[in-house]
Amino acid sequence: MSKNNSESKGTPKKEKKPKLGRKFYEKELYKLQVELCKLQNWVKHEQLRIIVVFEGRDAAGKGGIIKRITQRVSPRIFRVVALPAPTDREKTQMYLQRYLVHFPSGGEVVIFDRSWYNRAGVERVMKFCTDEQYRMFIQNVDEFEHWITESGIFLIKYWLTVENEEQERRFKARISDPTKHWKLSPMDVESRRRWYEYSRARDAMLDASDSRHSPWYLVDSNDKRRARLNCITHLLQQIPYEELPHDPPKLPKRNEEHAYDDVAALKGRNFIPEVY
Repeated sequence: MSKNNSESKGTPKKEKKPKLGRKFYEKELYKLQVELCKLQNWVKHEQLRIIVVFEGRDAAGKGGIIKRITQRVSPRIFRVVALPAPTDREKTQMYLQRYLVHFPSGGEVVIFDRSWYNRAGVERVMKFCTDEQYRMFIQNVDEFEHWITESGIFLIKYWLTVENEEQERRFKARISDPTKHWKLSPMDVESRRRWYEYSRARDAMLDASDSRHSPWYLVDSNDKRRARLNCITHLLQQIPYEELPHDPPKLPKRNEEHAYDDVAALKGRNFIPEVY
């Protein structure tokens, strides 16, 4: 799988498709989000447990896809887990321990914005783990995921690919846009210099953990709009679900028995200034 990745050096670029219009994109996105709401109802009804892992290079668009998945569903059912660097206490624990506590219970979808694969990526490249720790992870991760799927959990893994030039463009956009400065950490900047080291780490990770019971699905994220639509479409196809019957509630008439001027009652309270 990894050898066909468009990030690899020397791989011919695909013909660029025309840009999706905003109206078309938003219309299609809304349709998919309606389906996600149907899936949500089914997950709750059937008490399913689902884990979705998003990995990829910095600025590949993981956050954008996750945001569109969770935009119209309940955060009590769709939970996003984006763990910070491990604490001193967590560093003394079994490596996978800090991830296990976030696994789903019945009726939950847990989305990992980066996951235990940090060990195969940033920790490996930046030397945050020892060679032995890396070797143990690579040797055991497939068995760990086999245990997850055997326990009845849906495990869906996405790797977002982005080409060198597009990542550079996005990084420069983050530098020039004050609302995106927080998205560019010193670690992200260093990843630009270590592009090929991350490529080799990615390939080793895919070779070790792309299995029949827990395959990796690659998402071409050079076009953000297409990546979002394609990824959500694929996600919906991975979990068999049905639309449950829905009886919309009828709004009752307001009880006028204890009526009073509740608007006037707020007069003199501290309203915020109406700047706009």
